[in-house]
Amino acid sequence: MTAELIAVGTELLLGNIVNTNAQYLAQQCANLGISIYYQTVVGDNHDRMAETIKTALDRSDVVILTGGLGPTEDDLTKEVCAEIMGFELVEDQHTRERIEEYFRGGIYKEIPSNNWKQAIVPDGATVLDNDNGMAPGLIMEKNGKTAILLPGPPNELVPLFKNQVYPWLKERQPEVLRSQMIKVCGTGESQVESKLIDLIDGQTNPTIATYAKTGEVHIRVTAKASTEEEAKKLMKPVVKEIKNRLGDLVYSTKEDETLEMAVVRLLNKYELTVTTAESCTGGLVAGRLVNVPGASEVFNQGFITYSNKAKRKYLDVSKSTLKKYGAVSPQTAREMATGGVFATDSDACVAVTGIAGPDGGSEEKPVGLVYIATYMKDKVNVEKYQFKGNREKVREQAVMRALDLLRRSILDNYR
Repeated sequence: MTAELIAVGTELLLGNIVNTNAQYLAQQCANLGISIYYQTVVGDNHDRMAETIKTALDRSDVVILTGGLGPTEDDLTKEVCAEIMGFELVEDQHTRERIEEYFRGGIYKEIPSNNWKQAIVPDGATVLDNDNGMAPGLIMEKNGKTAILLPGPPNELVPLFKNQVYPWLKERQPEVLRSQMIKVCGTGESQVESKLIDLIDGQTNPTIATYAKTGEVHIRVTAKASTEEEAKKLMKPVVKEIKNRLGDLVYSTKEDETLEMAVVRLLNKYELTVTTAESCTGGLVAGRLVNVPGASEVFNQGFITYSNKAKRKYLDVSKSTLKKYGAVSPQTAREMATGGVFATDSDACVAVTGIAGPDGGSEEKPVGLVYIATYMKDKVNVEKYQFKGNREKVREQAVMRALDLLRRSILDNYR
């Protein structure tokens, strides 16, 4: 089964609203094993909508349309779709009664006449009750093609799809699609691909796809089968082989686990506490850690020592080190990490110092130069990085590398 998504609304084209519905629906269709080859956004214009819907119905089994089901004149989705598919529009008494009930006891004394437009439905369509709004969902079937019309507001669309459309599609879809995510940090997409190239070149079912993120790479293994159990069985040896090849570069195989969540999980596992000592990242590392629920059990304190004076005062970085090597140096990073541990009696400290730019660089120490250090079990590990990009990009990459160095240090010392 193939499906196509059409989001209706001029406000989407203008960028006034982010189309989160498309992401949600694409994920749900993937879970159902339904292939989506096209997504379209079209404004509230009759002719362009008609052309878009007609094209979609010609090339896809199912067309899912979102938005344009409201009471105003520019809400045309239902009318245009009925016209293209050859449905007459009639009033649905059940929906009319639900609209009356929706207004009963509300702030309005009278029901605006244009709201009755939402009780008009294509004759013969399946009407889906909307428990969070007035516009019902609709399923229109004709000549082997299906159009599913959903309200635009996500708080209406998501429960309606989950409770009514998903089960309806599941009954008609013989295959399931299941994915396993493998998250990697500390290397680039091309390096990951080179380690997996024979698997990627030989893929059939399951398939392997890599996605570059800031400071990390995600690998998605996807299998199609008649049952969920069969799909998982197909994925298992492939996932195992990828994990074996990438080793400690893999920080998680959970879809919703971030790098900072993985770090906090390890800190909790080994009953460790951590301190952060930051210069160019200005507290971003600490911020990522404390965003994780339960971080209070492992996070002791964070220092933002932007100036040399602060590095000396709070982290006991020596004046001679700063004078001889400078604030951006492996020596300073080492002393920042050491000072962070002794100042807070933590088990570990991760320290970051660098030049985020756009100014402050030199031939010897260019913009993007960052040193990251960890102190753990009386051992200090310092790594040098030369990041590319603007100030925001340099800082973001430094945060990811700092979290990953902390993660790897825990594994090296406590596993």
